[in-house]
Amino acid sequence: MTHLPNTLNSYWLWREISSKLGVSNPTYKYWKESKNLKLNNKYIFIQKNTLPQKHMYIEGVLTDLSGYLPIKYASDRLHVSEHIFSYEKMKLYREFEYKFVEDVKFVNIKKFFTEFGIKVNKNSIIQLGKIKDLEFTPNSTFYNLKNDYGIVVYE
Repeated sequence: MTHLPNTLNSYWLWREISSKLGVSNPTYKYWKESKNLKLNNKYIFIQKNTLPQKHMYIEGVLTDLSGYLPIKYASDRLHVSEHIFSYEKMKLYREFEYKFVEDVKFVNIKKFFTEFGIKVNKNSIIQLGKIKDLEFTPNSTFYNLKNDYGIVVYE
C-alpha cells in the first residue's frame, strides 16, 4: 500500500492547457522552467506559475483542481476499484464530489476526508473498502463510513 499523495492544489491539467492554447501534446517537454507531474503514466500536470511567460495569461481560465485527483489514480491509492467513483449505483458514489476537465473525471478526496473527519498525515497509508475486507493493525485508525464501508489509516 502507498500513501495518498498531496492533492493537485498547485497544478493544472496539461490536457486542458494544450487544448486552450492549441499546442501539441509534447510541447510541455520543451518548457524548461515548467515543472510537471505525471500520475499513473497517464495524467500530466503542470505546476501553477511555471508556464512560459507568453502563456501565463491562460492560468486565469484553467480549472482549479485543489482537493481533486483523477478517479483512476485515487482508486489506486485508496486500494479500491475505480467503479466506486464511476457508477451512481455504487453505495459510496454520492458521498464524493466530482469534476470533469477535458474528459478526465476527478474526485474531490480532500472534501470527502474533511466531511468524515478523516485525518491523514503525509506518510500515512490509506485503505478504503467494505469493513469485512479491511485489515486492522495496532498503529492504524479506523473510520466507519456509510453502507458497511470504512477507511483505515495506517501510520
